[in-house]
Amino acid sequence: MFRSRRLVPAFAALAAASALSACAYNEALGRNQLLLVDNAALSQQSNVAWREAVAKPGVLTSGAQVERVRRVGGPLVQAAGLGGRSWEYAVFPEESPNAFTLPSGQIGVTTGLLNLVRNDDQLASVIGHEIGHIVGGHAAERASSQALTSVGLAAAQGVAGRYGDAVGAYGGLAAQYGVLLPYSRRDELEADRLGVDYMAAAGFRPSEAVALWRLMAAQRQTATPQFASTHPSDDTRIQALEQYIASRGWR
Repeated sequence: MFRSRRLVPAFAALAAASALSACAYNEALGRNQLLLVDNAALSQQSNVAWREAVAKPGVLTSGAQVERVRRVGGPLVQAAGLGGRSWEYAVFPEESPNAFTLPSGQIGVTTGLLNLVRNDDQLASVIGHEIGHIVGGHAAERASSQALTSVGLAAAQGVAGRYGDAVGAYGGLAAQYGVLLPYSRRDELEADRLGVDYMAAAGFRPSEAVALWRLMAAQRQTATPQFASTHPSDDTRIQALEQYIASRGWR
């Protein structure tokens, strides 16, 4: 008992030291982040998750729908500065409107989302938002927070293995057709802002991001689509987007 008590402060000190040494400034967000796990570390697991996901029956990796996603997603990837890699695209047979982007360079959308959006600009608002999570390092930031907790609770068991658990959890979520990570309100609103930046740079209409979220809000009255199951309320999200778009002089 006495020996265990003496180990607790040591574990806490290790966790604190890890946090201090892993702070990084994200220029796109304009703030510091705790990054014990980065997008590069997540890429291996997300690659595995993607391969598993696209192997499921009914998933499309070619054809007109996939080409539409590629046509919209490609310019957004370039606008976000992520064009230095080969990107893959797929459409998943799901009724719920949803989309996801993986740090290893893949974009997936559901048939439900393609049926919901009224134009390519609205599709771009969803894909741009998801790319915003990648540039914002939100998945890596969340995994790092989980890893830091693991350092404090089980340092003696080997930190590296626990980091792998955090990364694997992200991959498992991705394998389920992009069920969203439980990002915070801050993360979601940051991804919204980055997404409309990429829309504007890629030649899409940022105002359609607001129109898209109004569609989502209307659908929420009868169902709760996975993509809309995020922390900020619809009103908060729409108001924040309108204010940001106005501040950039976009109409």
